[in-house]
Amino acid sequence: MAGGIEVKTPEQILVMRRAGLVVARTLATLRDAARVGLTTGELDQLAREQLAAQGATSSFLHYGAGYGVPPFPAVTCISVNDEIVHGIPGERVLADGDLVSVDFGAIVDGWHGDSALSFIVGEPRPHDVQLSEVTRQSMWRGVCAARLGGRIGDISAAVEGFVKTQRRRYGIVREFTGHGIGSAMHQAPDVPNHGKRGRGALIVPGMCLAIEPMLTLGGEATVTLDDDWTVVTLDHSRACHWEHTMTVTKNGLWVLTAEDGGEAELTALGAPFGPLAD
Repeated sequence: MAGGIEVKTPEQILVMRRAGLVVARTLATLRDAARVGLTTGELDQLAREQLAAQGATSSFLHYGAGYGVPPFPAVTCISVNDEIVHGIPGERVLADGDLVSVDFGAIVDGWHGDSALSFIVGEPRPHDVQLSEVTRQSMWRGVCAARLGGRIGDISAAVEGFVKTQRRRYGIVREFTGHGIGSAMHQAPDVPNHGKRGRGALIVPGMCLAIEPMLTLGGEATVTLDDDWTVVTLDHSRACHWEHTMTVTKNGLWVLTAEDGGEAELTALGAPFGPLAD
């Protein structure tokens, strides 16, 4: 531990990479399978099958037990349209034009990987396409801002700064943040999606972070529904969520939940790609 933050050994990070690949491959499978007429529950069942096939267990299933909320009943969070995060899969049928965010976590040998992506089912609305792309790009700007000796606030400022350069105004959800991750899915430090450079915890080797901006087409205010999990926008505007788990090595950045480790995106943005050796 360093300042209350779990620091992993290289060997532990390699196990997290295995969990991250389970997450990456499962999310890609769900995105490719999603179509008009499919239920969110059917997507969740597919994720359960993927976990079993890859010898992993769920980070999400029964999460929250003993903490004053109902245990989460699924292995995915599937949030549609004005749902921001923590949507519970079930009988909802995906409709043409739905904006879908899928959040998914896997455990391998006690170590977690956590990632989220968004996609549109059927005919896309241009504003939704733009919302998803800005959210995705803001996540990558946050990843690229991480460096050894830097601060968590550098990531936060990069996410917020990119969003604010857009012609259109987007709501940056402040109530929910990214987080440390490792032997538990949610750990210190929090990684807000707004903030100032040079603030927050020091980034050191062995720190693993989940960076996850959530943007809306309206305001940032949220409401939690009666199921105690699903978070929606107060103004009913559409929302989007992207997330990756990453670490910083002495050689550069490594995105544990990207199939290629983040190499393509990092290279395109001029950031150093630095995986650990297997």
